[in-house]
Amino acid sequence: GNQQFIRDAPLMLVWLADLNRIEQIAADRQTQVEATHYTEAFILGVVDATLAAQSAFIAAESMGLGAVYVGAVRNHPERIAQELNLPPHVFAVFGMAVGHPDPARETGIKPRLPQDIVLHQEQYDATLKRDAIERYNGVARDSWREQRMKEQDWTLHANARLKDVPAMHGRDRMKEALLNLGFELR
Repeated sequence: GNQQFIRDAPLMLVWLADLNRIEQIAADRQTQVEATHYTEAFILGVVDATLAAQSAFIAAESMGLGAVYVGAVRNHPERIAQELNLPPHVFAVFGMAVGHPDPARETGIKPRLPQDIVLHQEQYDATLKRDAIERYNGVARDSWREQRMKEQDWTLHANARLKDVPAMHGRDRMKEALLNLGFELR
């Protein structure tokens, strides 16, 4: 994605959903693993990669390092797979740039949606919580201002990422890319 912080980072990790490994193990043991062709197996690989990445992120921070998730690796899945020489049935879920934070530059924690918007009790509550969203818009604007980023409502930012196909930056063809990478997604 032509992002300078990636070029500057001393370490770039890429987290993979890897179904190739279990297929190799099965072949080595002369057994069969048919379920790797199903969407659930792909989801399992994505979840495993995500959990491992979160643990690594926390470990990096505990050592005084900084880390940033990089979703842009999904903009061109086949090119990333080729660059990393990934075998079939392996998908780059996201990257993580790791490095030493600049002590001269104050950083903040990106505020997340508050619990009253995302936490549900017993059943999903589909009620649009306009007041809570408006409060969060203010929090997001303040955070972006502090980070010297484009100041805007979170709702506009979220909408812009999903408003149309060009906003997806190539991810609109994700199913095609996954099929090209050997995932059948039955």
